[in-house]
Amino acid sequence: MAEFTLAIGNRNYSSWSLRGWLIAKAAGIAFDEEFVRLKLPDTAAAIARHSPAGLLPVLAHNGLAVWDTLAIAEYLNELRPDAGLWPTAAAARAVARAVSAEMHAGFPDVRREMPMNIRGSFPGRGQTPDTRVQIQRMTGLWMDCRKRFAGSAARDDGFLFGTFTVADAMYAPMVTRLRTYGVVLDPAAKAYCDAVFAWPAMAQWCDAAAHEPWLIAEYEFD
Repeated sequence: MAEFTLAIGNRNYSSWSLRGWLIAKAAGIAFDEEFVRLKLPDTAAAIARHSPAGLLPVLAHNGLAVWDTLAIAEYLNELRPDAGLWPTAAAARAVARAVSAEMHAGFPDVRREMPMNIRGSFPGRGQTPDTRVQIQRMTGLWMDCRKRFAGSAARDDGFLFGTFTVADAMYAPMVTRLRTYGVVLDPAAKAYCDAVFAWPAMAQWCDAAAHEPWLIAEYEFD
């Protein structure tokens, strides 16, 4: 039995579970998974056994439950300060936290109109004027981070701040949405998305999502 346990929802649909799982992987911790199927009559009761807020993911450690994804990131950063969850440089770290917080609270139209469905393909769906504005903001933010900080990092693996950080985990579900809904990207934004998809933990999650047998009808479109 691992020291940590992470409760997650369906891999194909649960964007916040993906974020928490990638952060745990980036922290280098060994953890057991507790899986909760979403959108079932007993889902709320099943989540409540893990989460006082009724939300996933939840990290359990030594009797403590941490249920917010950014709180999970900060908790694991304190336990594993050498894991590189945040950039080393103070300015880059501040911006990484700011863009992560913007993702945590922002882009509501993209979330609503383009729900995460990793194995789905619905080109053009959900691309309203409002979602286009938010996608432009998001991809512009990515390129600004790459331009300002990635080149000065000790290593540049194609991520927002050079190496994979919490900020990349926060935007990983958005990367899947852009592919699912066939959003046309400029070469620089596409290169960033390709780097996220190629990260081994992300590839592992996407493969598991592709083979997950359960469907949630409201996220499947004709």
